[in-house]
Amino acid sequence: MVGFHPPLNPLPSEGWATGEQGARGKGKKARFSDIMERAVCLISGGIDSFVTASLAKRENYEIYALTVDYGQRNKKEILSARKICRFLKVKKHIITKIDLSYVRSALTNRRVKIPEKVKKGEIPSTYVSARNTIFISLALALAETVDADAIYTGVNAIDFSGYPDCRPVYVKRYQKLIDVATKKTAEGKKIVLKAPLLHLSKADIIRKGMSLGLDLSLTWSCYKSGKRPCGKCPSCIIKKNALSSISQKVYVPGQWLKMVRVQGR
Repeated sequence: MVGFHPPLNPLPSEGWATGEQGARGKGKKARFSDIMERAVCLISGGIDSFVTASLAKRENYEIYALTVDYGQRNKKEILSARKICRFLKVKKHIITKIDLSYVRSALTNRRVKIPEKVKKGEIPSTYVSARNTIFISLALALAETVDADAIYTGVNAIDFSGYPDCRPVYVKRYQKLIDVATKKTAEGKKIVLKAPLLHLSKADIIRKGMSLGLDLSLTWSCYKSGKRPCGKCPSCIIKKNALSSISQKVYVPGQWLKMVRVQGR
């Protein structure tokens, strides 16, 4: 497949580890599953969450993946989330259902039109009220349950739709809430909210995913559920602009990975 690159540094896999990094005692062998810290990764099925979870695995975390079926019109992203979790060989993948269909959003309410143009500085109708706050709360509950040390989210404040719950100040304030919100943190332990893509452009995120050897064709970012991405919704437009900056060929919805040729490679 053109555009798919082998990882520069392969992701950790199951196996035996020895030495100070791998064993709990000198001369002993320990399985990675015995020594790895745990992380909860929110995986939506899109590029950002895929790259974020792969970075968590690269940091030798044992991954507990959480996908939220919140009543969104587009169910194709949940299928992509399953594929991503199989690719990453996560420890466990939980798909939890909540009903946000009552929220007035183009992503949950068929009576609200998905926009094709968004004015600069305007929060589009695809905004889902308090979505990240709800998702991270669910991840926090799972993190405390499995004694995880970190929560990974793919929020991004560079190439995004202006959602207020994707800003650096939001992540910073949420960490303060986590520090006082659970039994684990009240006892002096930490659960760290990590957003490694927060300050990266979409083009840089795509480059990062390709350098990690990720099969980005598994992802689904379009707000609609068609055979191919629509190429017109805000999410598709962001991806289209990113690909235009790193590719020498024309973007074709549904075939973007096949045509990507990163400059300098």
